Amino acid sequence: MDKWEYKTMKFKIGSFWGGVNLDEQQFEDILNEAGSQGWELVSCVDTSEHQGQSKELIVVMKRKRT
Repeated sequence: MDKWEYKTMKFKIGSFWGGVNLDEQQFEDILNEAGSQGWELVSCVDTSEHQGQSKELIVVMKRKRT
């Protein structure tokens, strides 16, 4: 049976005025670096602060345990 390990990362995405403040290139670079280490993205969820504004993005990754 396969065994897995999991990793979570949080990214702050809410700006002071409620807009989205996420550097897409930096986000992609971080995901690509994790992918090169064997991590696979399995879920991405934004958290609401209030009135539908996003506060942070939570990324869940997995890879086979060796």
